[in-house]
Amino acid sequence: MNISGGNLPVMSGAGEGAEVLSAALAKRQQKVDGSAALALIEGAAQPSSAQTPAKSVTATLGNNVNVYV
Repeated sequence: MNISGGNLPVMSGAGEGAEVLSAALAKRQQKVDGSAALALIEGAAQPSSAQTPAKSVTATLGNNVNVYV
């Protein structure tokens, strides 16, 4: 019984196709990451007047604690 790889077909184009697909997916992911980063930067650059002010805390908040024993 002779086992050798000499009679197997050569598939040289399969590796190149996978590299191209991988590069295309990486490029698409970089575009998505870049647009998300730009949206985050633009959101942080908004003027503070566009944000709603926080509610003021009253002086009596937390002074009374109801404890039942």
